[in-house]
Parts: sequence; structure tokens; C-alpha cells
Amino acid sequence: MKAQRLRIAAYALLHDNGRVLLCRLSKELPEWEGCWTLPGGGLEFGESPEEAVVREVEEETGLKIRVKSVAGIDSIVVNRDYEDFQGIRIIYHADIIGGDLRHELSGSTDRCDWHPLQPFPDLKLVELTEIGVRLLRESLA
Repeated sequence: MKAQRLRIAAYALLHDNGRVLLCRLSKELPEWEGCWTLPGGGLEFGESPEEAVVREVEEETGLKIRVKSVAGIDSIVVNRDYEDFQGIRIIYHADIIGGDLRHELSGSTDRCDWHPLQPFPDLKLVELTEIGVRLLRESLA
């Protein structure tokens, strides 16, 4: 029987003047290297989702945030040769309250940039990003 793995992660929707903040996945994740995702990541044991998203956003972007509300919860199941994986992804609306935007060094992302909140024809997006951007557009409509 293949291994089963469950990962719970928390992500932030950060927007400003019609733009959304996205992070580019690094070579540490070869399957998705160069794709753009929402800032955030996996919970550490004992950590709340809100604590995780605050920590992850600061690690990946240098920004300090305040969580406002849950934008959505997504579940994904991926069946691989070596494991069956399920990801529970909690997406939060959040505000930037401090810090300076910078790129993560030696982590799962290697760049963070603001992008116009419209279709992204030149960017490779992971599914999570498409879901998050849709939720953000709906909340701003």
C-alpha cells in the first residue's frame, strides 16, 4: 500500500491598488519551479493556521500581516506513484501592517512580486493561485 500524506497549509490574499502579491516557486520544488503561488505554506506542529500564515508570509516576503477573515478552504488530492497526498489549503484575506518586501533566500520560493489583478497570460500559475485570485476578485466586486 502506498504511503498517505496529509498537509495543512495557510495562504494570504494580499492586494493593493488592483494588484495581488504572488511568490514564485523555487528549484526546491522541481515539479512546480517557476510557477507562481500565493504567499504562505504548511503548518508546523502545534501552530494555528493564523500563526502559520503570518510566519510563512514574513519568511517568503518580508512583510508582516494581520489576518482578517477566511476567504476559502480548498482540498486537493494527488495520487502519485509513491504516495497519495491530500492538501487542505486555508486561504485568508489579510492586511499588510509592516515590513519591507524582499525575496526569500534558500526556501520554497525565490521571488515575490505584485501583479495586476487580472488574467495573467505570461505567468505559470498553480491551481491554488487561480482559486485565490478568483476569491479575491469576488470579494472586491
